[in-house]
Amino acid sequence: MGILLAFVPFFVYVIVERVAGVTAGLVAATVTSAILIFRDMLSRERTVKLLEIGTVILFGGLTAYALTMGAAWTIPAVRLRVDAGLLLVVLVSMAVHHPFTLQYAREHVSRELWNAPEFIRTNYIITAVWAAAFAVMVVADVAMLYVTSLPTSLAIIVTILAIWGAARFTAWYPKREQTSVAA
Repeated sequence: MGILLAFVPFFVYVIVERVAGVTAGLVAATVTSAILIFRDMLSRERTVKLLEIGTVILFGGLTAYALTMGAAWTIPAVRLRVDAGLLLVVLVSMAVHHPFTLQYAREHVSRELWNAPEFIRTNYIITAVWAAAFAVMVVADVAMLYVTSLPTSLAIIVTILAIWGAARFTAWYPKREQTSVAA
C-alpha cells in the first residue's frame, strides 16, 4: 500500500489536468507530494522516502518551469517528462545502492532482516521491475508525442498495465522468495 500511496500525486495530476489544465495539474501534484512528505515527517511509524522526495522535486521543478517560462506543454509532453523523471529516480536509487523499494519494505519486516542479502536482493529485483514499468511508460509517451494519430487511450492502458504489473509483482515476489528460503 505504501508504494501505491506514493503515486497519489500522479493521479492528482491527471485528474486536475483534465479539469483545469496542465499547469494546475502540476501545481496540485506538487502540493500533494509535499503533503505526503510532511505526513511522513510527522509520523513515528513512517519515514520520508526517496520516491516521495523525487516526486516533489520532479513536480516542483516542472511547476516552477511552467510558471516562470510560460511553458505550454501538451499532455503527452508532460507525461514524458513525468515518467522519465520517475524512471530516473528509480535508476538513481539503484545506482546509489539504495533501491527505492527498500524503504517501504523495511516498514513491514523486522529490523533483523534489513541488511540480509536476500532481502536486499529482493528489493533490487522489485525496483528493477518498477524501472522496467516506467521505461515502458516512457516508450508509450514518446510514441504518443511523435505519432499523434495514436489514440490517447493507448497511453492510459499502457500506464495502467505497467503500474498494475509492477504492483502485482511487488506483492507476489517477496512471498515467492520466502517460500524458496523456507524450502
